[in-house]
Amino acid sequence: MEESKPMLRLKRTLTKGNLWLYILSELKRGRVYAYGLSKKIEKEFGWSHGLITSYVVLYKLENEGLISSEFEGRRKYYKITKKGSEELRKAKRYLQQLLNKL
Repeated sequence: MEESKPMLRLKRTLTKGNLWLYILSELKRGRVYAYGLSKKIEKEFGWSHGLITSYVVLYKLENEGLISSEFEGRRKYYKITKKGSEELRKAKRYLQQLLNKL
Protein backbone atom coordinates (compact mmCIF):
# COMPACT_ATOMS: atom_id res chain seq x y z
CA MET A 1 0.00 0.00 0.00
CA GLU A 2 1.24 3.46 -0.89
CA GLU A 3 2.07 5.82 1.96
CA SER A 4 0.11 9.02 2.38
CA LYS A 5 1.67 12.38 1.60
CA PRO A 6 1.66 13.45 5.27
CA MET A 7 3.50 10.25 6.24
CA LEU A 8 6.08 10.79 3.48
CA ARG A 9 6.62 14.38 4.67
CA LEU A 10 7.06 13.18 8.24
CA LYS A 11 9.66 10.60 7.22
CA ARG A 12 11.53 13.13 5.07
CA THR A 13 11.57 15.66 7.91
CA LEU A 14 12.69 13.12 10.50
CA THR A 15 15.43 11.73 8.28
CA LYS A 16 16.99 14.03 5.70
CA GLY A 17 15.70 17.14 7.44
CA ASN A 18 17.61 16.18 10.58
CA LEU A 19 20.68 14.48 9.16
CA TRP A 20 22.82 16.12 11.83
CA LEU A 21 21.21 13.89 14.49
CA TYR A 22 22.13 10.74 12.60
CA ILE A 23 25.67 12.00 11.99
CA LEU A 24 26.25 12.82 15.65
CA SER A 25 24.74 9.49 16.66
CA GLU A 26 27.13 7.57 14.40
CA LEU A 27 30.12 9.65 15.47
CA LYS A 28 29.28 8.84 19.09
CA ARG A 29 30.27 5.25 18.21
CA GLY A 30 33.66 6.35 16.85
CA ARG A 31 35.43 8.45 14.27
CA VAL A 32 34.64 7.92 10.61
CA TYR A 33 35.19 9.54 7.19
CA ALA A 34 32.34 11.07 5.16
CA TYR A 35 31.69 8.23 2.70
CA GLY A 36 31.83 5.63 5.47
CA LEU A 37 29.46 7.76 7.51
CA SER A 38 26.87 7.81 4.71
CA LYS A 39 27.09 4.03 4.37
CA LYS A 40 26.77 3.51 8.15
CA ILE A 41 23.65 5.70 8.27
CA GLU A 42 22.14 3.79 5.36
CA LYS A 43 22.87 0.43 7.02
CA GLU A 44 21.88 1.41 10.57
CA PHE A 45 18.80 3.54 9.88
CA GLY A 46 17.63 2.23 6.49
CA TRP A 47 17.68 5.38 4.37
CA SER A 48 20.22 7.04 2.14
CA HIS A 49 21.17 10.59 1.28
CA GLY A 50 23.54 12.28 -1.12
CA LEU A 51 27.21 12.41 -0.23
CA ILE A 52 27.30 16.15 -0.97
CA THR A 53 24.57 16.62 1.64
CA SER A 54 26.80 14.86 4.19
CA TYR A 55 29.68 17.19 3.42
CA VAL A 56 27.47 20.27 3.82
CA VAL A 57 26.16 19.08 7.20
CA LEU A 58 29.63 18.00 8.36
CA TYR A 59 30.99 21.44 7.44
CA LYS A 60 28.25 23.16 9.45
CA LEU A 61 28.66 20.85 12.44
CA GLU A 62 32.40 21.48 12.49
CA ASN A 63 31.90 25.25 12.27
CA GLU A 64 29.53 25.04 15.25
CA GLY A 65 32.08 23.05 17.27
CA LEU A 66 29.92 19.92 17.45
CA ILE A 67 32.48 17.78 15.62
CA SER A 68 36.17 17.98 14.81
CA SER A 69 38.21 16.47 12.01
CA GLU A 70 41.71 15.31 11.22
CA PHE A 71 43.39 13.96 8.12
CA GLU A 72 44.83 10.49 8.09
CA GLY A 73 46.44 9.89 4.74
CA ARG A 74 44.02 11.13 2.11
CA ARG A 75 40.93 10.70 4.26
CA LYS A 76 39.42 13.25 6.58
CA TYR A 77 38.06 11.60 9.71
CA TYR A 78 35.39 13.19 11.86
CA LYS A 79 34.70 12.73 15.55
CA ILE A 80 32.13 14.14 17.93
CA THR A 81 33.20 16.78 20.46
CA LYS A 82 32.04 17.18 24.04
CA LYS A 83 29.75 19.99 22.83
CA GLY A 84 28.38 17.69 20.12
CA SER A 85 27.66 14.92 22.63
CA GLU A 86 25.77 17.38 24.80
CA GLU A 87 23.76 18.67 21.84
CA LEU A 88 22.87 15.10 20.83
CA ARG A 89 21.75 14.36 24.38
CA LYS A 90 19.53 17.48 24.39
CA ALA A 91 18.02 16.55 21.02
CA LYS A 92 17.22 13.01 22.15
CA ARG A 93 15.62 14.31 25.34
CA TYR A 94 13.53 16.80 23.35
CA LEU A 95 12.35 14.10 20.92
CA GLN A 96 11.46 11.77 23.80
CA GLN A 97 9.44 14.52 25.50
CA LEU A 98 7.66 15.23 22.23
CA LEU A 99 6.83 11.54 21.72
CA ASN A 100 5.48 11.31 25.26
CA LYS A 101 3.12 14.21 24.53
CA LEU A 102 1.90 12.63 21.30
